[in-house]
Amino acid sequence: MTRAQQTISLVLLASSLYLACFLHIIPATKTIQDEIIPVFPFWALVSFGAYLLFKLGWGVLTFNDVPEAYQELMGEIEMAKKDLRLKGLKWIVD
Repeated sequence: MTRAQQTISLVLLASSLYLACFLHIIPATKTIQDEIIPVFPFWALVSFGAYLLFKLGWGVLTFNDVPEAYQELMGEIEMAKKDLRLKGLKWIVD
């Protein structure tokens, strides 16, 4: 089973459990049925958004600057400019 199939199976299982709780098929206390189950999808969405924002912030915070890759890229750009100049392309800004 692939990772995507596992994820889909997990999402379907979670949605089935939620629907069973929402329709009172799975018994729970009155507080859970009346106050928690109705707002659970919104809470899950907000939590997932917060997780994604954390992952984005962590990625930005731990981003590595690689000077060697920068120098290599600038060299390739200069080689491409020279090649295009030989083929007759003129640059407005150098």
